[in-house]
Amino acid sequence: MNRFVERFTSSIVSVLGCHDRVIFRGYLPFGGDEHLNRFVDYGLKIKRKEFLPFLEPQSQDLVDHAQALAKKAGVPYHHFEAKPDKEKLIHKLLREKPHDDGLVAVLCCKEHCRTVKLLHGKQRPRLAFRARPQRVLYFYFLDADFGLMYVRMQTMFPFTAQIYVNGHEWLARQMTKERIGFVQTDNSFVDIDDFDRAQELADQFSKLDWVKILDRFVQRVNPLLKQDWLGQRSYRWVIDQAEFSTDLLFLSKAALAKVYPQLLEHALVNFSAEDILKFLGRRLHPRFDGEVLTDLKKGRHPGARIKHRMKNNWLKMYDKFGQILRIETVINQPREFKVRRMRERNGKRQMLWCPMNKGVANFYHYHAVARQSNERYLDALATAVLPCATAKQLASVHKPARFGSRRRRALHVLSDADQRLFLAVLRGDHCVNGFRNADLAKALFPTPARNDADRRRRSTQVSRKLQLLRAHGLIAPLRNSYRYRITRKGTSLMNAAVIVCRKTFPAELKAVA
Repeated sequence: MNRFVERFTSSIVSVLGCHDRVIFRGYLPFGGDEHLNRFVDYGLKIKRKEFLPFLEPQSQDLVDHAQALAKKAGVPYHHFEAKPDKEKLIHKLLREKPHDDGLVAVLCCKEHCRTVKLLHGKQRPRLAFRARPQRVLYFYFLDADFGLMYVRMQTMFPFTAQIYVNGHEWLARQMTKERIGFVQTDNSFVDIDDFDRAQELADQFSKLDWVKILDRFVQRVNPLLKQDWLGQRSYRWVIDQAEFSTDLLFLSKAALAKVYPQLLEHALVNFSAEDILKFLGRRLHPRFDGEVLTDLKKGRHPGARIKHRMKNNWLKMYDKFGQILRIETVINQPREFKVRRMRERNGKRQMLWCPMNKGVANFYHYHAVARQSNERYLDALATAVLPCATAKQLASVHKPARFGSRRRRALHVLSDADQRLFLAVLRGDHCVNGFRNADLAKALFPTPARNDADRRRRSTQVSRKLQLLRAHGLIAPLRNSYRYRITRKGTSLMNAAVIVCRKTFPAELKAVA
């Protein structure tokens, strides 16, 4: 069980990990400019300057097909020159005319997208992919399996498609089929009759036959796929964005409100760039080229949220309706993550660490990477500063203790020396894999050792401090390693000592000293 859940087990009702927003993008196999020109020259066998006029009726066919679908389903077709609030409009239409299944509306908008442009060449004109304004169609469906979703179709070549689904909507419909009772609010569940079975169902989302599912959706909105000039080409599907959330349902709003401000502050103050990289499965490397940022917004309704960003991938924490603590990993650049895959090296096939790819075949990798990221983040949050040490625990460390046959001094929890030791032990990066003598020495001594003798002297000093903390039961060794972990007593007592000294009475304590 995760240490965070262990620590707040009396306040947490359930934990549910589920994919949330997932966006797929489909590309017809027209790679670069050279491939496009060869297709026009040798596939279509027309002049390059004739290609754009050839595409205009194809674009109109897509629009006519969309209008015909809307008319057949008896739903509105709206054309916008400006960018509308599509989600707000769709929910308004659903309130006015409730749907159970089928097409909800078709929206046509003007957007800048990748399409084809005719450019001057040395001997003859050439075709090149450029971003240009064009009509884009949004087909909003209420699907029997995926709930409210949309298919986005560009009306100009190369007819790129985009499909949005939500994992929580899919899970709700799977639980309905199995007659599992639940209460859903927006894209989260505030009650489920069988949380264990719900988690089993949620884990199946990434294992669906996505190529077949996505092809079925796009064939409904793109009649050009049946035309001979495309040569029976089919879409190559990739994952454009994937969100995976871990929802911790608390007993009440008061139970979450009691700890949430401290969790936000702990994440903001204590999680360094190196910690964030570790949560996302990365190591801080001198050649790392990118930004690692933390952003806290407290003016957000109804609560606050904190977002850690590593390049274009995010790790977020926020509260849903004041009762659900949500940890969410958003993957936009999968190649920033490494996964194990079979590769051929030196003529032999072997398992190697490789960058994660965007193809839908890697969806199970997305699931595993994001879930582990959320778990590491929650594990580090388990050491959040909450003043919960008991008077009995405080009294016990104010007396000398035994470590084996040796006597170790009492702790003075508000002294500068012991405060520095507590802060070094409570570093966020120690929460994931524990810490060693060298890690603590690095935190306690800001300058590097001058020579080997100085390094041995520091190691001896840190060893005595480790024995002191072990004697009082604040840390414990990890089995079969030279690493240590913080005990539950150590978490509560050291955090309480730090918050009292640094936040509650900092000025008064300095005046007394």
